[in-house]
Amino acid sequence: MTSTTCILRAGLLIGLCGLALAGCSKKAEVQTEAPKSQVVAKLGNEVVTVQELDNEFRLANVASEKRKDPEIVKRVLGELVTRKYLVQKALDAKLDREPTVLLDILRSKELVLANALGSRDVATKSASISKTDVDNYIANNPFKFANRQLMSVEQIAFPLSSTSQAVIDATREMKTLDEVDQKLTGMGVQHGRSAGAISSGDFPQDLLNLIAAKQADDVFFIRSGVNGVFFKVTGEEARPLEGEAAINAARQYLRQDIAKSEVSMTAIAANLEAKYEGEYAGIMGRDAATPAVK
Repeated sequence: MTSTTCILRAGLLIGLCGLALAGCSKKAEVQTEAPKSQVVAKLGNEVVTVQELDNEFRLANVASEKRKDPEIVKRVLGELVTRKYLVQKALDAKLDREPTVLLDILRSKELVLANALGSRDVATKSASISKTDVDNYIANNPFKFANRQLMSVEQIAFPLSSTSQAVIDATREMKTLDEVDQKLTGMGVQHGRSAGAISSGDFPQDLLNLIAAKQADDVFFIRSGVNGVFFKVTGEEARPLEGEAAINAARQYLRQDIAKSEVSMTAIAANLEAKYEGEYAGIMGRDAATPAVK
């Protein structure tokens, strides 16, 4: 290999890492650009590549067969170009040097890396789920499968926030949805009231036991995604889950259990590893002098 070839390859590697190197030859700079066949748009000195667009489709959960749909491509690519345009303007304004922005960038990087590691670990452990594991889970959770019920409900939903616990506490003794509705209105909490349906498979066993012993107007509360939901059951219909659908659901439930276990074990390991300082040691229930576990 000639020395010229080595220099060009080194230039390519440095370019891919996003590093600026003074004195690079014009030929080396050309080689750092993405091949034209991979470029879908240009924005000043920036390019948008096929790989970036495919990643946007992945994050937006766009099915592979929909990724050539002109309307979807227009929307997703338009949003990607707009974001890159805003990033350029932010860099021009040197916003990336502001302390809070730097902290937000660091946090975003940490979240991406932490989620990537967590997803990898969960995927690795989920791959070992056996048919026996699935069969046992189905047998041990009849309310999710053989005895599954679809419950018709009247519900009041509101977005969860840092003040949600105060809302829950204030409505704890409410006996009817009308009382809950009035209380939320009085507290200025945005909410919506509607009819809906909930599967018994979505509930923990202790809540199912309470529902089984319910009175006609009893009100229950659950957290569902980003919302808190007050509801009363207005009807029930047997809706067993069987066959392939049951197998797929059981695998999903088992994966969720693995993910929850990973989160719990990681939190314990991190807490044992950390050495909290000053008043934070007391808050976290640790002695400030306690060394980190190695």
